Amino acid sequence: MNIYRTAEVAAVIGVHPNTVRLYEEWEMIPKAKRQTNGYRVFTDFHIEQFKLARLAFQIEVLQNGLRKKIIQMVKVSATGDFDKAISLAAEYLEQLQRERTNAEEAVTLVQEILHGEEAKHFHALKRKEVSEYLNISMDTLRNWEMNGLLTVKRKENGYRVYMDDDIRQLKIIRSLRCANYSLEAILQMLFQLSKNPNVDILDALNTPKDNTDIIAVCDKLITSLFAAENNAGQMIAMLQEMKLKFS
Repeated sequence: MNIYRTAEVAAVIGVHPNTVRLYEEWEMIPKAKRQTNGYRVFTDFHIEQFKLARLAFQIEVLQNGLRKKIIQMVKVSATGDFDKAISLAAEYLEQLQRERTNAEEAVTLVQEILHGEEAKHFHALKRKEVSEYLNISMDTLRNWEMNGLLTVKRKENGYRVYMDDDIRQLKIIRSLRCANYSLEAILQMLFQLSKNPNVDILDALNTPKDNTDIIAVCDKLITSLFAAENNAGQMIAMLQEMKLKFS
């Protein structure tokens, strides 16, 4: 088996030597043995494990414990327990697939809300009444309004009044948030919808604004979940190969 120093590992992976030390400290790769002069000695196992970890965190999906699960998988693999790591990676893949199904179903639900039968007619609801009707907390309603997802009219006395269109929009927002779409993605979709009622909902959700500097996973949710699923499949294959080489 080949041996490498810290700088050589960094060169192979394409990272700074400090990153190699951090991955060792975080238990993402096995603890390196040291020579009598104190220098760390890494092996081919470290190289492959580092590649696995980099792939695992290439797309970080945070919701519903997925990040925690993938961290656990990487750490377990670093101990050499490849069977357990493969099992965890398979569970991770299955959960990603469920998340994508939820995200796609939310888009279908939005389309049904937009193109379904006439909504129930409300004369005017107060925030508390809307909260109870839609089972959304008042704090959440405030948050959505503060983030520009909804502009609610007010009476002369200053009280907000939610009408039919507001209720429909809140149902859309609720459906998408339950599927973990970001506020930014929903806001962009609503903006496009206001300009074109026939806009492709999925495309609108998956297209961040041109001036968005940082694009989070949940800003391009379905695309990111597809990519994460592909990576998970690659990780399982890598783990199976590592099991053959290093067990």
